[in-house]
Amino acid sequence: MRAWEQYFRQVEPYTPGEQPKDTGVIKLNTNENPYPPAPAVEKAMQNMDFSKFRLYPDPKAEALVEAIAAYYQLSKDQVFVGVGSDDVIGMSFLTFFNSDKPILFPDITYSFYDVWADLFKIPYERPVLDQTFQICLEDYKKENGGVIFPNPNAPTGEAVDLEFIKKVLDYNQDVVVIIDEAYVDFGAKSAVELINQYENLLVVQTFSKSRAMAGMRIGYAMGDKRLIQALNDVKYSYNSYTMNMPAIELGVKAIEDKEYFREITEKIIDIREYSKEEFKKLGFVFGDSMANFIFVTHKEYQAEELFEYLKSKKIYVRHFKQPRIQNYLRVTIGTKEQMDALFAALKNYQRA
Repeated sequence: MRAWEQYFRQVEPYTPGEQPKDTGVIKLNTNENPYPPAPAVEKAMQNMDFSKFRLYPDPKAEALVEAIAAYYQLSKDQVFVGVGSDDVIGMSFLTFFNSDKPILFPDITYSFYDVWADLFKIPYERPVLDQTFQICLEDYKKENGGVIFPNPNAPTGEAVDLEFIKKVLDYNQDVVVIIDEAYVDFGAKSAVELINQYENLLVVQTFSKSRAMAGMRIGYAMGDKRLIQALNDVKYSYNSYTMNMPAIELGVKAIEDKEYFREITEKIIDIREYSKEEFKKLGFVFGDSMANFIFVTHKEYQAEELFEYLKSKKIYVRHFKQPRIQNYLRVTIGTKEQMDALFAALKNYQRA
């Protein structure tokens, strides 16, 4: 090791789902939306003023902030935007989790949480989910430096109700509680309605899933204006221009098209419920997912072997080589045709 290498910040990085170069695959591994963004987004993109690209974007992203605030009936000082929910959550870790007490998040959850904690030198504990992958309320009734968990959880798809979230908030009034709602639009109840009741609640959502704009990288947080002000203070101390101009303009169009949003989310929910029945017929076991994916296992087959078999058929799903879940596959909900192709491949595997 060279002398200067000892000063590097050492972090085990987050590993995203594989992005195959082959366009002829069925991609069910990164929880992307199988449908295109709203028609108004495409129209706005075609009519975008290219000459504006030479200018810096609005550092406050006011048009987007106001559109999100209007959608959720909040004031604009209750909304923060960033480059995808990863950016927003990472900024939240940096802003709110500065105690010497450990923050709490589940042992099976979004695998970026421990990466951020390690990066920012934040102590953390990971309470263990129960045998059915449910969050145990009692685990969050102890002294801590903050709480975060997704609802629905990832990669399990399991959701908690608002009464559960209220109990977590009631017990943890001295720290910030972050509810990561990346998948909430597919069947869970959002905690946004609790924002005016709990000053320490931060709700994070994204345009990547239900609004079909993963490639545009738009995330946002909603909470008490003091939380939002603190986030903006840290953001402007790090990078004032996080949101680019196309993301701001197209994001406004996406959130304004409520009818299209409802149409594609309902379609994905319908296909998810259909897929649950098909998985059951094939002998798979899974929880009651409220997300745009299903977390499945099979008592007769090894998940890693299934993963490799499906990949050989150009069907990509997600496999996690982690304790307790190494024999599960996370399958994103695609179109009806894509899911039927998956089930046909699984039937052929059973016959082989």
